[in-house]
Amino acid sequence: MAGFGDRGITPPGLRLIPHPAVTMILVFDGNIAVEDATGRRQQGSFVLGPGFGEALRGLSVDAFECLQVRLSPVAAQAVFGGVVSELDRAMVPLDTLCGKEAARLSDRLADFSGWGQRFSWIDGWLARRCAEATETSPEVAWAWRRIVAGRGAVRIEHLADELGWSRKRLWSRFQSQFGLPPKRAAKLVRFDHAVHSLVAGHHAARVAADGGYADQSHLHRDVVAFTGLTPATVVDEPFLAVDDIAWGWRKNHTRAPDLRHTGRHDDEHRDSRGR
Repeated sequence: MAGFGDRGITPPGLRLIPHPAVTMILVFDGNIAVEDATGRRQQGSFVLGPGFGEALRGLSVDAFECLQVRLSPVAAQAVFGGVVSELDRAMVPLDTLCGKEAARLSDRLADFSGWGQRFSWIDGWLARRCAEATETSPEVAWAWRRIVAGRGAVRIEHLADELGWSRKRLWSRFQSQFGLPPKRAAKLVRFDHAVHSLVAGHHAARVAADGGYADQSHLHRDVVAFTGLTPATVVDEPFLAVDDIAWGWRKNHTRAPDLRHTGRHDDEHRDSRGR
């Protein structure tokens, strides 16, 4: 989790870089408006599927504060249920997934005076949702963890062989639970590590070699496909710089984002569902 606030300094057209997670944005003060590639506009609290990366078109005139939660597909499937299978690259209002509880979440967050209380309360809410959920297929959850551990540089047929499944069966089960095929999940995970290595100042050739890309041109094609930018220009994206401040397991870099970060909550030692 990370907490964000802005006082009117965020530039228009700020891009959201695709990420291999289901991202929940809980707005509890002011307003955020997001527009997807089709021109559909969403305001308030919402959920972004893995790989979503469009432009942040508008914020409230005065200010906003929000709490952002990144959930692995395993955790998201527990929190939101089967609807996760429909979230790939999608943007969905939170009330579509949670009903009237969405407004209650925002109201409760606004009642707290500090980020520590907000993080703890949402952590408890997530824990309750996970405790009440049907377990994700252990084989599919295992495949996701292997993809993450290998930073996306894994061969899907090898995962299927280790499970004793056919490639087609793994593909079908993974897609039905997480909404994206395992190969795309691996590409997203690999891209995420690669693009943050570029932001850290590593040369593209080294990033390509360390990330399991065939060559530098392969890395270039992936970055362009996910962001519309080149490896040389993507490093200046504010939301990549803010990652290293907001998410504590990344190293800090010198670029200062145009978002005022106000808090964070990380826990790498989560339960077996990866919450």
